[in-house]
Amino acid sequence: MKRRVCIIGAGPSGITALKNLKDKNLEVVVYDRNHEVGGNWIFSEDISHSSVFETTHIISSKTLSQYEDFTFDDFDKTVADYPSHDELRRYFQAYAKHFDLYPYIEFSTSVERCERINNNEWRIRITQNGKERTEAFTDLVVCNGHHSVPRMPKYPGCFSGKFMHSHTYKKAAPFVDKRVLVIGGGNSACDIAVETSRVSQKTAISWRRGYRIIPKFFFGLPSDIVGAKSAWLPVKIRSWFNDRLLNIMLGKNKLYGLQEVKTKFGETHPTINDELLYKVRHGKVHPKVDIEKLDGKMVYFKDGTKEEFDVIIACTGYVLKHSFFDPSLIDYSNGSVPLYLKMFHEDFHNLFFIGMFQPLGCIWPGSELQSKVLANYLTGHWKMPGNIKKLCEREVTHPHYKQINTPRHTITVDYHKFRKTLLKQLPKNWISKEPLKISKSA
Repeated sequence: MKRRVCIIGAGPSGITALKNLKDKNLEVVVYDRNHEVGGNWIFSEDISHSSVFETTHIISSKTLSQYEDFTFDDFDKTVADYPSHDELRRYFQAYAKHFDLYPYIEFSTSVERCERINNNEWRIRITQNGKERTEAFTDLVVCNGHHSVPRMPKYPGCFSGKFMHSHTYKKAAPFVDKRVLVIGGGNSACDIAVETSRVSQKTAISWRRGYRIIPKFFFGLPSDIVGAKSAWLPVKIRSWFNDRLLNIMLGKNKLYGLQEVKTKFGETHPTINDELLYKVRHGKVHPKVDIEKLDGKMVYFKDGTKEEFDVIIACTGYVLKHSFFDPSLIDYSNGSVPLYLKMFHEDFHNLFFIGMFQPLGCIWPGSELQSKVLANYLTGHWKMPGNIKKLCEREVTHPHYKQINTPRHTITVDYHKFRKTLLKQLPKNWISKEPLKISKSA
């Protein structure tokens, strides 16, 4: 069977996978359930679509959040330091147009089942325009992200108000004059707490532990640009330095009535937010500890306090799940994720994951590099190491950061270290800015 590659997803990772495989004259088909490229950066009020919020801006700066083949300057030099979701949507769509990717993408298509026949064949069952059909491919590239299956928390008792996940939160307007409790200390939780506090009767935020809140700017520069200046240091030293800098700039969490951070920098995902601490000190967002139990609209907290709320918004992350695989074949919803370079499976050498990592930074610059490694592998210009099983195991036993043991922290990488590792797999002239003009059937 002639090499034919299936890509699942036309989000930021999927389109760069397509671009780089197309550059190697490979036959590629992309399936995406949306109507446009951009993945969850296409804002929609449809709760079935895992999209950004109405007011979302990216939490990494544009300098460290771009494809090298098509930078923000190539797109629009006026883009803000921290682009909005609409600027990013337009950026991804401009990337797809620039590299002529649209003819290879089949939109409004759901992938129902992926069955691995052997080392050279996958059967992919899809639903398109209400009809099912099965297609055969030699290789499968999974780029559907890891923000589709909400992880809901469980507490003793029942809540009689509205209990929802951030997956279904789209904008603050429905929470006018409501008493809102936000659960979580990650980026979504802090953004939602800030936004609802503008219109709610009261907004509180419940943390089960202390979280680092990192501002978007240090010394007039984006915080990740400042952090990049110390990227040459070993991770442990860099983490110590970042902790000291934060303490100097912001002070301890207790000054804001928030729980203290008890982990070292990098052991949990930091939260990038300029407004939460401001809102807390202005009495607009009220810190609370973890929840003890629920009773009607009354929420009991572990510090002995209680309070009534109309709405609880759980910002408690997502399950790393691929519903189109039989769990006996692939299941990363619990436990470790042993993939070499976060993309190569130890046994299935015609299955690849692009963008299934969580950097302390932006995903798609790493996805671009992964895609180039994959393109070289599929065309024989990069050889998979013979000790792939040991390398996959090492990914688990030697993480960049020794993080706390929670499902959220199984795929973390250090942005700069991961990038350096991927670049070692590529030739020096890896950047490819010019569109490749080929026919779809080539």
